[in-house]
Order: sequence, then C-alpha cells, then structure tokens
Amino acid sequence: MINVALEWLLSNKIELLGAILGILYIFFSIRQNILTWATGLLTSLLYVYVFFHAKLYADMGLQGYYVFISIYGWYFWTKGNKPENKKKVPVKRTALGLWAKLAFASVVLYGIILFILLEFTNSDVPYMDSITTALSIVATWMLARKYVEHWLIWIFVDAFSAGLYVYKGLWATVVLFAVYTVMAVLGYIEWKKDLTHDK
Repeated sequence: MINVALEWLLSNKIELLGAILGILYIFFSIRQNILTWATGLLTSLLYVYVFFHAKLYADMGLQGYYVFISIYGWYFWTKGNKPENKKKVPVKRTALGLWAKLAFASVVLYGIILFILLEFTNSDVPYMDSITTALSIVATWMLARKYVEHWLIWIFVDAFSAGLYVYKGLWATVVLFAVYTVMAVLGYIEWKKDLTHDK
C-alpha cells in the first residue's frame, strides 16, 4: 500500500505541487494578499503541463491567460485605482451594466473556445472544458479588479470542474477543486465583510 502511494506521488508530482500551490493561491486570495499573484503564476505554469497531458486544451490555454492576468492583477493591486486614503484597492460590487457585459463576454468566449476545441483538438470534453474556461477568464479578471461577486462564479466553476476532473482521473486536482469550492464560499463571506467595513 505504501509502495502504491509512493509510486502515485512520484508519477503525479507536478500535479501535486500545482495543487499545493493552488491552495496557497486561494488562501492568499481570500486574505487579499499580494502573494495571490506569485503563487497563481507558479500554479499556472505547472498546470500547463498537467492539462496538456490530460487533453484538457482549453484549461491548458487558460493557464496562459492566468500568467497574463497574474501580472495585471499584481500591478493593479499595488498601483491600481486606490483612493488617496487607502493602502489597498477596495473591494466593490459589480454593477448591473457590468454584469451584462460580463455575461456577453462569457457567451462569446464560450463560443470561440468551443469552436477551437471541436475543430482543432481531440478533446473528449469540449463543452464542459469550454464553459469552465470561459467563466474562469471572466472570474479572474473580476478578482484582479476586486469585484466581490467573482467568488460566486468560482463556487460554480470549481464544483463543476471537480466533477470534470473525476471523469479525467486527475485525483489531486479533484481534491484541489473541492477545496477551492469550499474556500470560494469562505472567500465570498470574507470579502463581503470587507465590503461592509468600507461603507
């Protein structure tokens, strides 16, 4: 039994390291700590490899976006739109007009990603891979801009993704996304407190 566990750990070390860094990423995100972006960057680099081998091409491409958005988020959280009396960018609510734009962007992204997966890859889960990727792009942008409702999108995406990774047999990633789902609920609660304190 120990040999089987050790063999699994050795053959899945990149996925496991990515999962550990991913948990640190979400922890720092809840705390609104700038290390969110450093751990997110490292997690993304590792998961490019993991998702390529699992044929989750949209998720793999998403990691490239995460590299870009990590740099953007890092910059915005340190030098972005901060009122003069604030040391950090404040948490804010998503206005109705912005929700409409984000919904439109999600549908367009879904369509583009689905087309690419159907036409140019051998993905066996193109519809599921497309929806999680499109919503993740939108949610990560919202995180970078500190919109509290990004956590609600993550709750759905993380729970849905956990099921997808069960199907793909990525067990360390299943655990990671189950933890992500719980932590997204906690993140929403914590960020809402910060929103209340800023009033």
